Amino acid sequence: MAVEIKVPPAGESVTEGMVASWLKAEGEWVALDEPVVVLETDKATVEVPAPAAGVLARIAHAKGEVVKVGEVLGVIDETAKAPDTKPAARPSKAREAPAPRPAQEEARPGPRVMPAARRALAEAGLAPGEVQPTGPGGRVLKEDVERAAAARREPEAAAPAPVDAAAPEGREEEVVPMSMLRRRIAEKLVQARRDMALLTTFNEVDLGRVQDLRRERGEAFQARHGVKLGMMSFFVKAVVDALKRFPVVNASVKGTDIVYHNYYDIGVAIGSERGLVVPILRDADRLSFAAVEKAIADFARRARENRLDVAELQGGTFTISNGGVFGSLLSTPIVNPPQSAVLGLHAVQDRPVVRGGLVVVRPMMYVALSYDHRLIDGREAVSFLRHVKDVIEDPALLMLEL
Repeated sequence: MAVEIKVPPAGESVTEGMVASWLKAEGEWVALDEPVVVLETDKATVEVPAPAAGVLARIAHAKGEVVKVGEVLGVIDETAKAPDTKPAARPSKAREAPAPRPAQEEARPGPRVMPAARRALAEAGLAPGEVQPTGPGGRVLKEDVERAAAARREPEAAAPAPVDAAAPEGREEEVVPMSMLRRRIAEKLVQARRDMALLTTFNEVDLGRVQDLRRERGEAFQARHGVKLGMMSFFVKAVVDALKRFPVVNASVKGTDIVYHNYYDIGVAIGSERGLVVPILRDADRLSFAAVEKAIADFARRARENRLDVAELQGGTFTISNGGVFGSLLSTPIVNPPQSAVLGLHAVQDRPVVRGGLVVVRPMMYVALSYDHRLIDGREAVSFLRHVKDVIEDPALLMLEL
């Protein structure tokens, strides 16, 4: 009997995705619930499991094709005979070129392959047995696959490359499909430019006291909570405090109405291999410094592994984007609709400033608030950013609620 592999629902507002890679080839055996194909949506990457055990009889959509929710991706023949799990004899020639692996070899016991490594194996065309695992318990990691792929490419790089007569040397072009995430980012940016009256106001923040606290209390903080005390928790706390004082910055425009959000869901922009993702800290006003730091560290780790859930990327009433981690000194961040404002953080630099009539060197950061002027007046935007500055420069204001 033929069993169809269909595009699963991937969350609210997600109606389509793109085939990122097939983890199995036609004719290969797949076990029940074994990941078969990786889909990329504008929110997250999703592994689609096999709905039945059998042979992958047909692939309906190749890598790079866009598919709708409910559409058939491929077909599994569950009447096919299961492969023999007994180990087969290995070829005696030590340097014989690897031949295409029959489906029976897929059932052999082998090292455990982590999800990110499985995708890397499919993209590199390698088998788990061709990779030297270094992970705990003999697990194959993504880094192991990358090393094996690089080693295999070395002989190819040493051989002279064929000359393409149609393209002059050094002027070759490559056309690749835009990822679903990049398409969605592009749509959002164009929407913001088209529908909003965007303005940006700037200020600079002295991070001396925050850095002093991190030096003085960072070791004890990490010993107790198991996570480092970073700067982002201070900014999240400062932003929530400022949003409470200026609720219109936490609001959004809906037609001719203003929607005031009486909760604080703060998006934290994180760069990943797929692009910029913005997971949400729900009810950030209820989170401790440690809870904020743990959540951000977890988001960053799972963003690198493409394991963020779609629900974690939806919603949000305000966003913080830290371009400083990439070395940005100053920028004008773009608001993520339907939000009305975004705070941009930048690189920390030692700069001369005047304090008490004297020129001193302090760790300074430029901050930028981009906002929708249809809703937020300049006075409110400037006052909001000034309050964030005041709180960061004197964190005691958070505890004293001044």
